[in-house]
Amino acid sequence: MKQPLLIIAGPTATGKSAAAAELAIRMNGAVISADSMQVYRGMDIGSAKVTEEEMRGVPHYLIDCVDPSESWNVVRFQQKAREAVREISGSGRLPILCGGTGFYIQALLYDIDFTEMEEDTALRESLQKIAAERGPDALHAMLAEKDPASAAAIHPGNVKRVIRALEFAGGTGQSIAAHNLEQREKESAYSAVFFVLTMDRKKLYGLIDRRVDMMMEKGLLDEVTSLRDAGIPRDSTAMQGIGYKQLYGYLEGEYSLDEAVRLIKRDTRHFAKRQLTWFRREKDVRWVDIDSFPSREAVWDYMQRTAEEYYDSITF
Repeated sequence: MKQPLLIIAGPTATGKSAAAAELAIRMNGAVISADSMQVYRGMDIGSAKVTEEEMRGVPHYLIDCVDPSESWNVVRFQQKAREAVREISGSGRLPILCGGTGFYIQALLYDIDFTEMEEDTALRESLQKIAAERGPDALHAMLAEKDPASAAAIHPGNVKRVIRALEFAGGTGQSIAAHNLEQREKESAYSAVFFVLTMDRKKLYGLIDRRVDMMMEKGLLDEVTSLRDAGIPRDSTAMQGIGYKQLYGYLEGEYSLDEAVRLIKRDTRHFAKRQLTWFRREKDVRWVDIDSFPSREAVWDYMQRTAEEYYDSITF
């Protein structure tokens, strides 16, 4: 029988971390973070990293495990997440995968093979040179010619993703969008219950704006300043995170602090929209509309009951 896996996903600010900790307590579980930014040490405020208090004594994996100077990617995540699942299951606990990075969740859930996506250093350097000399739009135009579907899904300013898509198309001859669709048709490697939290869009955007204001009050600018002063370069993977990227631009004198905050809010709202779009393409997902429940406890009751009924049905 496949190993059980409980997944709690959804856009930012929907309360995934609180739900994961609560269900871990109720169901004897441990949490594996599927967040591309919470892995970095010293990047706590901007990543909305779960605190010791919020963990509530529940073991959490893949948080604070690399320095901001290191690169983190889906291949490293997949390897470490597999190890965490084995360790958690071996201890008799339920692995709970929690986060909003859909590609990470997909990589673990469907056991995607990334061997065909090995890095071509020479190609990457040549593409980086094009972006530096001719600008991101020129690079994006190359992607639009080779892989129109991926170009439509990737913003021209996201140079790293554009390069990755071009690398994939050059190395495999296949559209990365087509590859991702193909992978989603694979059978799950786990006996998974996959929840996606959602709520009214206007309400979600309001929560996002308030969350950004709270991050600024807690010292997000000081956090980014410290990272910059420590020598973390602007083009590093860590500094591409929302909040860090925009405040780095402010520190470089490109715009005012008010403009940086406006950009953080806008880009976070856009990110939440992309997260929802991603999860709508996933199969066998149980959508949890938080607004349809009288309380968060009622949401957690529903998730626990649904998961336990599913696991009981495949056990007997």
